[in-house]
Formats: sequence, C-alpha cells, structure tokens
Amino acid sequence: MTEILFYHIERGSPSDVLPGLLERTLSRGWTAVVRCRDEGELRALDDHLWTYHDESFLPHGAGAADERVPVWLTTGDELPKGRDVLFALSAETFRPEGLNGLTRAVLMFGASDAPAAREAWKAVKGAGAEATYWKQDEDGRWVKAG
Repeated sequence: MTEILFYHIERGSPSDVLPGLLERTLSRGWTAVVRCRDEGELRALDDHLWTYHDESFLPHGAGAADERVPVWLTTGDELPKGRDVLFALSAETFRPEGLNGLTRAVLMFGASDAPAAREAWKAVKGAGAEATYWKQDEDGRWVKAG
C-alpha cells in the first residue's frame, strides 16, 4: 500500500523545500514524479532545480516521460510505470485515487491550500488509507505531527 504523507509548508514554498526532499528520495534509490499546477510553475521549478545550490545536481526532466530521468516534472495526472514517489505541489494536483504502485505519495501545501488539503485528507482516510501529517519546526525541519 502507498504511504501517503501531507507536508504542511509553513516556511517558504514548495520550491524551497522540494530539492532537499528530492535529494533524499534519490539517495534511497527511488524515482519521482513532481506534479505541478500549471506550465508556469513547472518551468519555474525546472529552472530552480538546475540552480538551487552551486554544489548539487538534481537530474530531472519535463515533457515526455523518460525512464532514465529519475525526477520527472509534469502538469498531468499520469504516473509513469516504475516511479516510486509522487510529489503533488498543491491539493488541486493531488488525486488520492490512482496511487497504486507508488511507494509514497506526498501532498505539499501551504496556508492558502490548507482547506483543500483537509478535504484530500478526508478523502484518503475515507478510503481507508493511512496518512501522516508533517509540519516544519522553527528550523524548517520536518516533524511528524499526526
């Protein structure tokens, strides 16, 4: 069964915290899909992942899915076969149905997206799935809260 995590971003934005989460994902030998709201968000994230840190490199791509690229950015609902983790950058891009085959699904949301994230939480729980809620501490580290 897919492990479902809700990450409440209280400091920064998804693009601020996503690189670290992707680095940890890749260090486990997993591959990822990052589902963006729209093309503008996808392009901005694509640019950011190339430049977010001078000493790091996050291999990623957008457009047609390529199994050789460990991090794939998309605005669509598709989940290419063999991907391990989905990062949905808002509640509107998170679909509780159709997560089969994933090791983990992560919904990242901020204060403005909290009502929709609560509805997604209810949908996940209503389907009998397990979910955990994570929030940032004062130093920006993730702490399991529920």
